[in-house]
Amino acid sequence: MAAVTYPNETVARFLNEEVIPIQLLYNLEPYASDYNVKWTPAFYVLDWHGKAHASSVGYLPPEEFIPFMHLGMAKAAFDVGNYEEALERLETVITEYPACQFVPEAIYLRGVTQYKMTHSSDGLVEAYDKLKAEYPQSEWARKAEPYRLLRREAA
Repeated sequence: MAAVTYPNETVARFLNEEVIPIQLLYNLEPYASDYNVKWTPAFYVLDWHGKAHASSVGYLPPEEFIPFMHLGMAKAAFDVGNYEEALERLETVITEYPACQFVPEAIYLRGVTQYKMTHSSDGLVEAYDKLKAEYPQSEWARKAEPYRLLRREAA
């Protein structure tokens, strides 16, 4: 990470402007135990109380690191009911990083977030349709499969 991802100008700017990055030794207690760190690099998106909302283990290239962070920040916002911020972060992943591995999960979570905001199943059905069309083999398409049944409810 130190040789490729962190020195990347876009990643460095993101880290300086968007988050408070903390780098710890993998065996530093109590963090290693608290977050069950067994391998590095390990990334965690934490809230102000130290609660983890997203994690990833293993190397992330620059083009995957920032979308991972946006996704994690979206999850943190969602978990505290800040659905507007969650949607903004999810849209960033989907539109600005369309080729990254985190897009299917962002599409799924966007549908869930829209549902939480509106109590309408339209966002869930839209998420299913997009995942089935563009990412049919993803785990997120499988998780969204029940949402296809909501189409009948809306009709």
